[in-house]
Amino acid sequence: MIGNKVELAYITNDSIRKAIKKKKKELMKKVSELSTLCDVNACAIIYSPYDSKLEVWPSPLGAQHVLADSKRMPKIEQSKKMVNQECVLHQRITKATDQLKK
Repeated sequence: MIGNKVELAYITNDSIRKAIKKKKKELMKKVSELSTLCDVNACAIIYSPYDSKLEVWPSPLGAQHVLADSKRMPKIEQSKKMVNQECVLHQRITKATDQLKK
């Protein structure tokens, strides 16, 4: 499932850049679907230094509520479900090892 490596650089081709802008709309739709299907509070904020308009889903006020709710949680609850790259890799290795033993 690993795709090709993508080089991060400014896209000079206008037609390709327009296609990427469509991806923003798709991303907003996916956040909406995730929020609905999983019954979770979610928000998306997309900022680009090349685009003067800040894109926020569901709305700026809704995003502020989601962020405020997140900040109000105790630090222990906030960090309980947070993971970094190392934790994810460790979990995958453990899971693969357990499957291999079976």
